[in-house]
Amino acid sequence: MPPAAKTPSTPPLLRPQATIMLSRVAHSLYWMSRYIERAENVARLLDVNLQFLSDFQDVSSVEQNTWGPLILSSGQEELFGKYYEAPDSRTVTEFLAFDLRNPDSILACVYAARENARMVRDQISLEMWETINELYLLLKEQNTTAVWEAGPQEFFAKINRASHLFQGLTASTYSRSEGWEFIEFGKYLERADKTTRILDVKYHILLPSATDVGGALDTAQWQAVLRSASALEAYRRYYVREILAWKAAEFLIFSDSFPRSLHFCVLQVDDFLRRILGESGTRPRSAAARASRRLLADLQSLTITDVLNQGLHEFLMDIQSTLASISDEVAATTMFYPAESVLEDQQQQQQQARETGGAGSTGPGTGSSEHGGGTAPRANGTPPV
Repeated sequence: MPPAAKTPSTPPLLRPQATIMLSRVAHSLYWMSRYIERAENVARLLDVNLQFLSDFQDVSSVEQNTWGPLILSSGQEELFGKYYEAPDSRTVTEFLAFDLRNPDSILACVYAARENARMVRDQISLEMWETINELYLLLKEQNTTAVWEAGPQEFFAKINRASHLFQGLTASTYSRSEGWEFIEFGKYLERADKTTRILDVKYHILLPSATDVGGALDTAQWQAVLRSASALEAYRRYYVREILAWKAAEFLIFSDSFPRSLHFCVLQVDDFLRRILGESGTRPRSAAARASRRLLADLQSLTITDVLNQGLHEFLMDIQSTLASISDEVAATTMFYPAESVLEDQQQQQQQARETGGAGSTGPGTGSSEHGGGTAPRANGTPPV
């Protein structure tokens, strides 16, 4: 009689997904993605603003009424006022592009993105690393004077192309693993935040007179807002006719097909957040998942009339606050574990001791950032959202 067939053993249950990846690796992938997206959005905003001014050189007060709102919407007006007297094309470009004292400047973002990528060099593809490194080397050789002499539009275009290349290479070369989820979550969270700020720029613009509302200047300003989000062509395909304020705002907030609209970005944020936190049930367990679900429900049920009645600025501020709270909880839950934080502090202390000549130990725990053993400095990973 033949022996009975063996019953296949049940495979062991996998650990919850949020605990599979080292939190410091997730931390670096998340902020690498956010910083690249942030640099691109700042570059596009500056580029569109310069082009807008070149179209309205003869309109009085346009210069000061255009550059000031960029600083206000960035949330860095106090820091700007500390180092510069008044917002104009040169000072705002210097502050938002090259000033390392501004943690949201293009230069600071690219430096931080490269540092985070270096920390997880073995986790990303060679092509991804080369793209970030080449952008870093390009910026190291630039300054405000050189950029203005050569033409700022070409400089900003290079940053945008590098960001698009990096995101395309990421989509083509990175495995669809938990690391991918942190990269995409960071990208769409940053993109949603920047879309609110692009819309808020228009709120802060003070028109020379009430007669300009609906006029050529007002239309040009809304066209600039759409171009700042790379949405002008998509808007024209959707609405075909003239650019109207409420239609432009509606498109950037509620479109479910344009990849930079608030609705589209929050939908992606909610999806990747549920994967990261293991939220498989219909009722969210974590505060971040509940906040994300409420925000998505609002964007799926509200109309542009509801938003304008509430106040566009107030609506956008509420969304920024919600996105910030989601980011904070995910960082606290998945990116810093107490045991790893203690080890990280020990590593930093040993590194500082070696640099000052006070210690020569190379024992275990020093970690190698080339193999994912290190973690990005917290100053590089926790800037204001």
